[in-house]
Amino acid sequence: MERYFNTEQISLAGRTFSQAEKMAGRYFRIGPAEWKERRYDVKTLAFLEKHEVREGTFAHLCKYQFRKKSGGTERDFHFYRICLQDDRILDAVERAHSFIRLSPLLLYIAAHELVHVIRFERGEGNFDAPEEEKSDEEEKVHRITRNLLKPTTDSDLNLVLDCFSNLYRIGDLVH
Repeated sequence: MERYFNTEQISLAGRTFSQAEKMAGRYFRIGPAEWKERRYDVKTLAFLEKHEVREGTFAHLCKYQFRKKSGGTERDFHFYRICLQDDRILDAVERAHSFIRLSPLLLYIAAHELVHVIRFERGEGNFDAPEEEKSDEEEKVHRITRNLLKPTTDSDLNLVLDCFSNLYRIGDLVH
């Protein structure tokens, strides 16, 4: 059964991505103008296309390419869509209601996906890498995400960071 974020949770996700973007900007030394060059959007489950829904993950990236005509020339552009899987996120929070909170989990997910966007845009990671290389990329992104979030950790975020550490398997749910 699909479950969707309510309006309050959608608003929280928006604020969380804004916070994660600022944190990633500081970590990677990306200014506001440079962020505008990184084309991405965030969609929750209710607004995803069928091919953007993925079982077994909290979120994942889709990459889209389009051609734009301008002044007689054509240029190829691409952008990323961060596809939040509301039902998986809400289920995890519900199952771990005594210790995992939605806000820090969303912050981790947002930071993680933005690290992917930055790495792909900079050519430090390959969106189209073969499957055997993708697990290495995930480990790098988890490590960077933990380092990015460490300066602002509190007890709730520390629990999420622990869950995404090598000691637990929850980390396999963010791609």
